[in-house]
Amino acid sequence: MKPQTRPLIFIASSSERAALEGDCACAYPATTSPIPMPPTNGLVRLPSGIIHEEINHEFHVFLSPKSQNGASVLNQAAVDLLQRLNLPGACIEQSEDMADDLFSQGLLEPLKQETEMENGLRSTTLAAWLHITDRCNFRCTYCYLPHKREDMSLETGYASIASLFRSAAIHNFEKVKIKYAGGEPLLNYPLILALHDYAKDEAKRLGVELEEIILSNGSLLTNKIAKELHDLKINLMISLDGFGQYHDTHRPYAGGGASFQAVSSAVELAIENGITPHISITVSGESALGLPTLLEWVLKRELPFNLNFYRENEFSVNASNLNMDEEKIINGILKAFDVVREHLPKRSLLASVIDRANMEQAHTRTCGVGENYLVFDQHGAVSKCQMQMHKPVASSFSEDPLALVQLDQTGIQNLKADEKDECNTCKWKHWCTGGCPLTSYRASGTYNKKSPNCNIYKRLFPEALKLEGLRILSTAENSLL
Repeated sequence: MKPQTRPLIFIASSSERAALEGDCACAYPATTSPIPMPPTNGLVRLPSGIIHEEINHEFHVFLSPKSQNGASVLNQAAVDLLQRLNLPGACIEQSEDMADDLFSQGLLEPLKQETEMENGLRSTTLAAWLHITDRCNFRCTYCYLPHKREDMSLETGYASIASLFRSAAIHNFEKVKIKYAGGEPLLNYPLILALHDYAKDEAKRLGVELEEIILSNGSLLTNKIAKELHDLKINLMISLDGFGQYHDTHRPYAGGGASFQAVSSAVELAIENGITPHISITVSGESALGLPTLLEWVLKRELPFNLNFYRENEFSVNASNLNMDEEKIINGILKAFDVVREHLPKRSLLASVIDRANMEQAHTRTCGVGENYLVFDQHGAVSKCQMQMHKPVASSFSEDPLALVQLDQTGIQNLKADEKDECNTCKWKHWCTGGCPLTSYRASGTYNKKSPNCNIYKRLFPEALKLEGLRILSTAENSLL
């Protein structure tokens, strides 16, 4: 793109932005409506908390905690204009053509801001994990489940769906998102079909939107199942941790055999049936160096993905090879970023490339635990997080399980970033929010401390932001051709 003397701002379109996906309580949906330009006497200023990285000598990427539309890229002329507008007495009339974009991206606000906007909007989505079965045909090295030979029954499934929609109605949610999980949920696939029909009827009855996704290892996917999922509009997430041996070491079969070939074939089968599978990638000290090859494979197929950091648990505590070695993780992901730079995707990268950090939109908590997320185990017991299903706080027969989850003060506590001693002054707090609460607790014995992965996050955040800036520019260039 040739240098421009007039100010230019580039913003990702709503179709490029993606909500955070994965096997955690990711319930902060992408928001597409921009902030309207507030009434003002013309006097403006730059809001606090804006992060700015230089992409190259001509372009800069900005991220504001007041933006609902992700990052924005400004050319040097626009950066100069923004700096002038931050001077005492600056008026918006100096730049009326760009006013709407600068306000919608949270880069300008009235000099006298009457009310302070809460970081992140209240989610309109109630998400739920349905533990369809505890059985699994894999024995992943980092799994936190005991693998009991127990399935959710049809009766329990119906009761869980009913209580989920009761809470959705009581709390005025506009959308319900169901994650059919396990174990390996395809081992109990007929139940998924039955619960889909029931959930669809409940959503229609209450007038709420329904989204469904199966969290699978992919090995049991057949052409028949793939076709049914496509026709029923049930999304599919497949876990794939590396290419070849990197995946096989992380995710072997229960009998010890290699699984990569079956899983990669399942991805291709899903694509052939019109499904765009979401690829969930768990990153550990053992797998980090294999990320570049895997991401090249994923990006060539134009698939959405997310990188999840390994979380130590009672079943994996002795697996020292999985430990989050900072140097290995940082080097592996930076090399993976080099691959992404050569294969820039159409979708935003801000919610997918650094663990639970969602840089797509500012928020106050890492996830929806204790707020807008329910976990139903195979017996209908309700807990706050799938990694704490052994600590239920309600059941599928509770009138309003979400209310009980929100009131509970035991187990996992999902604090706001401003309530964490070591996070409240960090410039990244609006997007990182301190990382997974359970990971912090295992490392420090308290929930109000920063993540043990903090150094990794801080090293990678600027590079991820610059990478998203390049992606936005690439999309803008293509649209001008």
